[in-house]
Amino acid sequence: MILAGERPGGSPLSQALGVTASVMVPVAGKPSLARVLDTINESAQVDGGVICGPTMQAVNESKALAKLIKYPGFEWLEQSIGPAASAMAALDKLDFYPALLTAGDHALLTAEIVDDFCLKALAAGADDTDKVDGKTPSCDLVIGFVPYALVRAAWPESRRTITRFSDGQFCGSNLFAILTPEGKKALSFWRQAEADRKQPWKIARRFGYAALFRYLFRRLTLEDALQALSKAAGCRIGHVKVEYARAAVDVDSVDDQKLAERILEST
Repeated sequence: MILAGERPGGSPLSQALGVTASVMVPVAGKPSLARVLDTINESAQVDGGVICGPTMQAVNESKALAKLIKYPGFEWLEQSIGPAASAMAALDKLDFYPALLTAGDHALLTAEIVDDFCLKALAAGADDTDKVDGKTPSCDLVIGFVPYALVRAAWPESRRTITRFSDGQFCGSNLFAILTPEGKKALSFWRQAEADRKQPWKIARRFGYAALFRYLFRRLTLEDALQALSKAAGCRIGHVKVEYARAAVDVDSVDDQKLAERILEST
């Protein structure tokens, strides 16, 4: 599932570059969405799927976008209100597990990264009888985290969103694996959190104030945070480390577009 939604009125990035949707921002001569679709097509672990977004209006305004959403093996679905609702709609349409969820602006994604994440996610979600190391807990949804140290070493000048735990600092990878139908509960929780974004105390209450204070004082481990999230969402949520710095870079700003082009030109 590829989330390709656009903000109402357009994002600052799409407006700055004069395109109908952010996923059509060119990166080294090719739209971000085209790069993501080509990557999925080249991967060994994923085959086809659903593109969710942008709006029908955006599609009607761009012949290039209208052509791109007809990519072989993919179906198109108009975006819902918010990324979480779009993800749930895409999963309903796909109706297949395990499923990969990523973003249409993930222009630096490669087939190697996708396959590595998928294999690790499947191992993390293995049943007790299928565990690789006898210690990995089974789970319904797996989140990919990139160690911030990798990103800082590669591009120390790049500003990234960092989540800080007592056992490490991480960036998101925009890679999620929904392994079972129960994993959809995490998307439902995400949608509710979006609805409560103007009332953060409601979100804090869902996680538990003890976990929140431990996080604020850097005493919460990543595993503890995921356990709290699992309890709040009502399903088992796990994680894997994505050991590729470029997986932490999505193209949602002019600076990121320039960074992505530099990275592609240097490889």
